[in-house]
Amino acid sequence: MFKNYIFDLYGTLIDIRTDEESKELWDKMVLFYGYRGASYTAYELRCKYQELCATEKNKMKKARPEQKYVDIDLTRVFQDLYEFKKVTVSREVAALTANTFRCYSTEFIRLYNGVPEFLQALKDKGKKVFLLSNAQHDFTVPEIKMLGLEKYFDDIIISSDVACKKPDPHMYEILFRRHKLRKSETIMIGNDFRADIKSSYDFGIQSLYIHQAISPPITERLKSTWSVMDGDFTKVMPLVLK
Repeated sequence: MFKNYIFDLYGTLIDIRTDEESKELWDKMVLFYGYRGASYTAYELRCKYQELCATEKNKMKKARPEQKYVDIDLTRVFQDLYEFKKVTVSREVAALTANTFRCYSTEFIRLYNGVPEFLQALKDKGKKVFLLSNAQHDFTVPEIKMLGLEKYFDDIIISSDVACKKPDPHMYEILFRRHKLRKSETIMIGNDFRADIKSSYDFGIQSLYIHQAISPPITERLKSTWSVMDGDFTKVMPLVLK
């Protein structure tokens, strides 16, 4: 049916819950920064983090006015939090800080039932499998490896790496240009009616929508070719793999 399968990640292949608002998270991050000489209170750290995120986003918008939906590299923010306290750290330490933040803020993470089986079936049939995710490199790459997904993908494009996120068509353009894909041979599979489904419709490719507990509410006509509304990922393969 298709030669190329593009997947969203969180809410599509991976079921995850995070809490970046919890007091426990920021208390632990105060300790982590403090161990390296950057002294904060939890309130100060959280406020400065939010301020630096906003600053980075504004910089990116000015640098890329042609893009409607920009993304930032949070690892740079974690590094700037050290610099604000006159502590110089390497990119590696900043990435470790990002890893730690993600670990402390994650309540659970797991694959949906049927994900490995479907991805393996695609590879067995010689299909190309791609990931197009609105995510942070230093959160997402370790999680992909931890859950054993890395081997299935022919390419992975993460929004923080390209400073752009879905539904901006630039995300698709990068992938299609890089691999010389044909729209008629490609499908997008995702759980966000706007970021995944409307964006792929506007770009000119077919899609499958899967509704999960963490999917945003659908507030307009769903423009997917197929849909699985009960969150059962095992129903995806019979619909789009012939």
